[in-house]
Amino acid sequence: MRTSAGPTIRVLLADDHPVVRDGLAAMLSTQPDLTVVGEAATGAEALRQTASLAPDVVLMDLQMPGMDGTTATAAIRAAHPEVRVLVLTTYDTDADITAAVDAGAVGYLLKDTGRHELCEAVRTAARGGAALSPTVAAKVLAHMRGDRGAGLSGRELEVLSAVARGQSNKQIARALRLSEATVKTHLLHIYAKLDVRDRTAAVTAALGRGIIRMDGKPC
Repeated sequence: MRTSAGPTIRVLLADDHPVVRDGLAAMLSTQPDLTVVGEAATGAEALRQTASLAPDVVLMDLQMPGMDGTTATAAIRAAHPEVRVLVLTTYDTDADITAAVDAGAVGYLLKDTGRHELCEAVRTAARGGAALSPTVAAKVLAHMRGDRGAGLSGRELEVLSAVARGQSNKQIARALRLSEATVKTHLLHIYAKLDVRDRTAAVTAALGRGIIRMDGKPC
């Protein structure tokens, strides 16, 4: 544990990588109004440390063994609603962002965030404000503005709808009179536009953003 004199904002670090925690602690210790009061390597440990140390802000990684960061965020917010959780991760997919915000995170930063931006984000979170990395903010704003189609072309929408109906690449190719290689290319473009990695995630994201309906038909 690392502390500094006269703290005004108490921070708990939750990350399963010791080197990351060391770097964050060193970074935050340069600020007279910020102090690291504890560290946790798992989500469950972060929950326990929150109860015993009463931090103002928890810097939360998403990918941790056992209880992940999203689950830990929801648990902390339920048990300690006065504590602000600020996600700090390498993942910026729509699904990760939405899950973290739904769990109660007040901010979402990427690990390439600079020292000044990170410290300001901690202060903003402590005040109850929202702190978002620029790329994350752009995605949130796009969603709020109704950019739900993610720029999918008509053909990509047809392919995605067929995937949602459970059709294989071969079936899609036959139905749309395309080669299987072309179907695979369309899928890669869909994954990139929806910021996902596979078919299941693409369908889930499309349903959540109102691009297609439960029956697989476009909205």
